[in-house]
Amino acid sequence: MYKAFYGLGEKPFSKTPDPRFLYMSSGHREALARLEYAVEESEHALLTGDVGCGKTMLSRALMDRMGSRYHFLFVFNPRLNALELLRVIAAGLGISPAPQGKDLLLAEITSCLYGLHAAGKIPVVVIDEAQLIPDRELFEEIRLLTNFQLDQRNLLSVILMGQPELREMLSLPVYEPFRQRISLFYHLLPLSLEETLEYLDFRIVAAGGEAGLFSPDAVHRIYELTGGVPRKINAVATNALLIGFGKDSSWIDSSIVEDAALEMFS
Repeated sequence: MYKAFYGLGEKPFSKTPDPRFLYMSSGHREALARLEYAVEESEHALLTGDVGCGKTMLSRALMDRMGSRYHFLFVFNPRLNALELLRVIAAGLGISPAPQGKDLLLAEITSCLYGLHAAGKIPVVVIDEAQLIPDRELFEEIRLLTNFQLDQRNLLSVILMGQPELREMLSLPVYEPFRQRISLFYHLLPLSLEETLEYLDFRIVAAGGEAGLFSPDAVHRIYELTGGVPRKINAVATNALLIGFGKDSSWIDSSIVEDAALEMFS
């Protein structure tokens, strides 16, 4: 549909977390640099940000940028009990079949971690949507995972990613032992108006098009509608492209964005 009309080879505002479309705002650059440091030093990190700010895409970019020395394990749904979490980690480590009992499972994980260390490999456990962790018991299990150390160095790195309420939750006194294990904290903010313009151009170019498809007034209106949240920008921009295509418009101005807003928000 609109792709050929606007000279695009693929969808520029897809919902999938493709690192090729990761626009590196100043906040994203800082977040990625801190995560890289945490992984390189086998430390534990907390990344928070509003829904749609790009946390998951950053985790994919982090995995792509780190070398083969690092073995990434992703936990996408943390609504688990302690044993289920250990089974997910065991599966990510290639432990199969996993023992039924928790003691034997922990023994297998411990043996695997020491084996990876001997081979020069560092596991990285990334827990996405960590604000959904159901109870203190699971946080305690994660804290115990950070006890795996050798020669004053952790045998694995744990990265928690979640919405702002995760930081509020961990500020409670009951989570103090867990919070003390986290070395790096970062909160990812939405894009500024200038960054929204750069973001739109970046993704259009990454999809094979040319910068400047969105007029300045269109960019300003998109920023007003989305508050600079990338996922919201993607939704408005996609609808604007569809409407622009339907109107045979060679570029996207504020009137087209306004039409998209009326369809989406009314």
